[in-house]
Amino acid sequence: MIRIAAVQMNFTVGDLSGNRHIIEDNIRRAKKKNADIVVFPELAVCGYPPEDLLYKEHFVRDNIRALRSLAKKTAGITAIVGFVDIDRTKKLYNAAAVLCDGKIKGVYRKEALPNYGVFDEKRYFTPGKNNKIFSDGTIKFGVSICEDLWIEKGACQRQAKQGARLLINISASPYEVGKLKERETLLKRRARSAKSFVCYVNLVGGQDELVFDGSSFIISPGGKIVASGKQFEEDLIIADLDIREYERRDRARPVPTKAGKAPPIKPHLSRQLSQDERIYQALVLGTRDYARKNGFKKAVLGLSGGIDSSLVAAIAVDALGKENVIGVTMPSQYTSAETREDAEKLSGNLGIRLIVSPIEKIFSVYLSELKDQLKETEFGIAEENLQARIRGDILMTLSNKFGWLVLTTGNKSEVAVGYCTLYGDMTGGFAVIKDVPKTKVYDLVKLRNLRGNIIPESVLQRAPSAELRLNQKDQDSLPPYGRLDEMIKEYIEKHWSLGQMVRKNDVDLVKKTIRMIDQSEYKRRQAPPGVKITPRAFGKDWRLPITNRYKEG
Repeated sequence: MIRIAAVQMNFTVGDLSGNRHIIEDNIRRAKKKNADIVVFPELAVCGYPPEDLLYKEHFVRDNIRALRSLAKKTAGITAIVGFVDIDRTKKLYNAAAVLCDGKIKGVYRKEALPNYGVFDEKRYFTPGKNNKIFSDGTIKFGVSICEDLWIEKGACQRQAKQGARLLINISASPYEVGKLKERETLLKRRARSAKSFVCYVNLVGGQDELVFDGSSFIISPGGKIVASGKQFEEDLIIADLDIREYERRDRARPVPTKAGKAPPIKPHLSRQLSQDERIYQALVLGTRDYARKNGFKKAVLGLSGGIDSSLVAAIAVDALGKENVIGVTMPSQYTSAETREDAEKLSGNLGIRLIVSPIEKIFSVYLSELKDQLKETEFGIAEENLQARIRGDILMTLSNKFGWLVLTTGNKSEVAVGYCTLYGDMTGGFAVIKDVPKTKVYDLVKLRNLRGNIIPESVLQRAPSAELRLNQKDQDSLPPYGRLDEMIKEYIEKHWSLGQMVRKNDVDLVKKTIRMIDQSEYKRRQAPPGVKITPRAFGKDWRLPITNRYKEG
């Protein structure tokens, strides 16, 4: 019998001292629980992903100094800790240290370096070459890092053949829709194939665009989840693993733990969230960590009375607390009485401060000052966007004055086709629902309202409108959102060709949508970061050239 502790904690990139204290504290917690082995996520010492911090030699040195300090805290326990390793030729490695009895007993270097999507590890790291397994005196175990587990006939399989009955994988796997099921399916297959326990420990927390969901778990050699961590929350998962039971040897006399005759621990299986609950929690965690890790205590956003700003306001309150969220409603002559009322209702339901700052007079001054330049032209997109830019200026002025983080409210559907105003509604520090399609916005609002009808029903029923001209509706300029979201998914996430897309849609509609997406890249490059929830988000995932003349068909 061996007791293992999986530490699912929220580390911060670059905070070597803070991360070290978190690791030390959890080593102490694991000792108190009589654990034999305690496991931490990928690059726990320095945070993930460290990106170009890795080009700073002093950063790498300081991370190793922190690791050596941690080794001194491991009397009577074995700790697996992710860190950045360096060899004599100054090559860097994404590595895991095996710490025990005050010393660094061994190091595993990541073999499979992902270089797709948001991952860019080949830019920094050298692939490791590992042929050894480890032992704490009770059990032989193998260590691997994230992507290594996904490779067929990789490190885990070799370790099992060498006699490892426990395969430990430390990971920093970002959340995206459908990813948890993929992980579970893969790890169950690995456990059954290797006839070994698999302990998968994942990072939790937000880092710029990425959100790590935790969801760590331990799987038996039979492919059954015997313990699992919380989703989107810190957790300490402890389980007793009866290695001899699965080797079919001496079942009546389990091997005692090094900690002594500790009472057995019943492993915990955390509640599984629905898909929409996971998305919502990812947005909350991503917003909370972006604000707090960057030193913001309060956030401000424009409340239009529409569905997007309503959802962002609810997420902000759940992330930061109602006392730390300020809504600003900025009505113009085109703002309907209904949307004004809904903005007031929403702020009241959420319990947030509401600032009312009409823009009609400011807009009139602009038009008056520009009358000579705009004469003999009709009211159009320039005047519409001017209103959005006035609102952006008001929000940024409040941000500069009071140190509030401006949250933008544009969704993925709008950002994809450029139905947003540069330096207007795109102005801000963090784009909460940047990767959430418009149709999913409605689902998340309905989910949030299950906890009390916070967002007025009229917001859900009203046709979406930017309200920048009289009787304006989104569908005047865009395809129905259901069809638009399907085409965006096909073009951006699935890389479908024009020919594939026209099987389900009119060819002119598809061409128009693709053209809008391609021509809006210059806007997206200037947009704030936002939480990634889909397999392909705008940002690190998406690298379309701004200057681009390729036109299919």
